[in-house]
Amino acid sequence: MKPLLGWLGLTALLAGCQSLPSLEGRSDSERLAADTPSSLAAAIRPQVEAQQPLSGLYTLDDGLSAFAARVALADMAEHSLDIQYYIWRNDTSGRLMIQHLYQAAERGVRVRVLLDDNNTAGMDKLWAALDMHPQVEVRLFNPFANRRWRALGYVTDFKRLNRRMHNKSFTADNQATIIGGRNIGDEYFDFGDDTLFIDLDVLAVGPVVDAVSADFDRYWNSASAYPLDTLVREPAHIARKTQRLFNGAVPATKKAQRFTRAWQDSPLGADLQAGRLPFEWAQIELVSDDPAKVLDKAAEQDSVLMRLDESMGTPQRSLWLVSPYFVPTDNGVAALTQLVQEGVDVHVLTNSLAATDVTLVHSGYAPHRAALLHGGVQLYELKPIQHSRGRRDRGLVGSSASSLHAKTFAIDGERLFVGSFNFDPRSAHLNTEMGLVIHSPSLAQNLSQSVNERLAETAYRLERTPSGKVVWQDTDEHGHTRTLRKEPAPWWRRLLARVASWLPLEQLL
Repeated sequence: MKPLLGWLGLTALLAGCQSLPSLEGRSDSERLAADTPSSLAAAIRPQVEAQQPLSGLYTLDDGLSAFAARVALADMAEHSLDIQYYIWRNDTSGRLMIQHLYQAAERGVRVRVLLDDNNTAGMDKLWAALDMHPQVEVRLFNPFANRRWRALGYVTDFKRLNRRMHNKSFTADNQATIIGGRNIGDEYFDFGDDTLFIDLDVLAVGPVVDAVSADFDRYWNSASAYPLDTLVREPAHIARKTQRLFNGAVPATKKAQRFTRAWQDSPLGADLQAGRLPFEWAQIELVSDDPAKVLDKAAEQDSVLMRLDESMGTPQRSLWLVSPYFVPTDNGVAALTQLVQEGVDVHVLTNSLAATDVTLVHSGYAPHRAALLHGGVQLYELKPIQHSRGRRDRGLVGSSASSLHAKTFAIDGERLFVGSFNFDPRSAHLNTEMGLVIHSPSLAQNLSQSVNERLAETAYRLERTPSGKVVWQDTDEHGHTRTLRKEPAPWWRRLLARVASWLPLEQLL
């Protein structure tokens, strides 16, 4: 018994020795004025002025274009880069992107990077090296005080650390921004041999960009944004040694070189610089949670959930919902089935158990399938498609990616949402989220049509038998359909999901 007590005592001591630093003396900063001249502003000004008060959108529905767009913004920036992410991987694409940020700083661009601290483990040295540049400041949102024993934070401060900043934005010179579901990492940019994500971003220009920049300031200057150098103190010589990597060449692996050639071949950057990128123009609204949500101090009426309800309105004819982590809860089931009773066609596309990267979340969704189907909701689950090397097909149900990660929905073929919000309790009540509400019949209809055209081949269609059992209809590329009466996933994943569904975890998913 003594060893156990001793370990608990040591744990308490280690946890007790760490606390978050004071924010006293932290300098606040603000976005660049929207009318500041720059080459990026000059490139898009004729289109923006001709389309006022609308904003322009360019859809980034494949990973290489999404990466190329971010590189283009970083390389074109002359004054500022404001960047906010939930995940930034220490992999090929993550390091390449840091190189471009460093090179922008070397040109005199002010670079502000705001990272949720939940996924920065092992990267303190890297970010400290970038933070050393006089033109760069890195802040960690809702950070772990103990950098070495991070898991102890969940023991001593679970309520706070369980709430995360899930927002994702990349903004250059307050002229153009990228919003959507992608984090920074190989799996989001169609690169790698493991899971690749089907995802969706949009590159936006026009009035909505200033709203995104103002929202970034709100998070940057919030009570949860801590300057990296108050938490991480790397010896200067180590940071400088790491910093020298930022001016290095592309990592000398064949895979990295192949990836680099692929995105460099994209015409997106040149088209943006020349002012010939074909934007779709529409009324666009930013919806974003108050950063105080992670401190449980935000007003409910200011939440993304409430803002979406106000901006999108109630579906009258159709709802197409795409969500990788779909946990509707009993209330969501009731709301969706009520729409069906009112004559609305409701379609939901989410990951199958075999395709999801988070089995635990699937355990919160699976118990609701029978009720959704009984209520008339049309359910589809993405198959675990095996990807091949090279570029996958464009679109939300491309043929060579293996897991859905896009978060979007369309209402009545008129309005569309693209952002970070998952349809689960975590997005609704715990994490901060953001996204764009787009009033564009062409984009909303394109989403519904592009998903619907490939569903038979790429997703299982779920049905409910007269006895109440859920079955999966599997159609192959030749149009032949078979009925699967067991969930199409390895037995051990079915067992894990079943056991997890018995636990009272739904509100944490």
